Formats: sequence, C-alpha cells, structure tokens
Amino acid sequence: MLSSDALRDKLRWDERGLITAVVQDATTQQVLMVAWMNADALRLTEQTGEAHFWSRSRGELWHKGATSGNVMRVVELRVDCDADTLLLRVDPAGPACHTGATSCFYRTLKELDS
Repeated sequence: MLSSDALRDKLRWDERGLITAVVQDATTQQVLMVAWMNADALRLTEQTGEAHFWSRSRGELWHKGATSGNVMRVVELRVDCDADTLLLRVDPAGPACHTGATSCFYRTLKELDS
C-alpha cells in the first residue's frame, strides 16, 4: 500500500500547487461547496479528519468551521478519473456557505440577473 505522501504525488496539482475540492454531504449527497486544497491542506485533512483548505484570497490555510463552529468531518476522500479534482464526502456540523445557506449553490443562474 502506498503512503499518503506517495498518493499525494499521484495527484495532478495545478501550476500553483492547488487542486479543486468539491465538498458533498455524505448523507444527503448535496454539493455543499467548492474550494481549493494544497498539499498541506490535504495532509491536515487526512490527519485531523476535518476539512482544511487553501484560501487563494488570503494566501493561507483555513480549517472549515474554525470560527463558525460549522466544521466538516470527512467521511471519505475520493479522486476523479483525471486525478485533478478531489471529492470530500463530509458530515457537516452546520451550513457550508458563509451566507448561512446550507450549500453555496443556493441560487439558480437566472437569479443572478435579478
């Protein structure tokens, strides 16, 4: 069996060392959010069992729910066929979106025009 480091080396990181992370509720199957991970965020996620991401705007790691309490316990980590996107199946402790919505995908495209 490969070590976690060897598995991380098989992922297709972008030129910034990031990979897309889609977050899905493991129970309802609802897509909750999309974020970015670097190798450190993935390592912390694996070590703690809670979702960690890389903030492109702040240029730092962040632990989802560290301030809100809405942590995401990771049930399973999956990788897509191209190894360039991760799927985090999680048990969320509360809303995923900073707006307070359960999912960041609470609007239709048409609603942007309103």
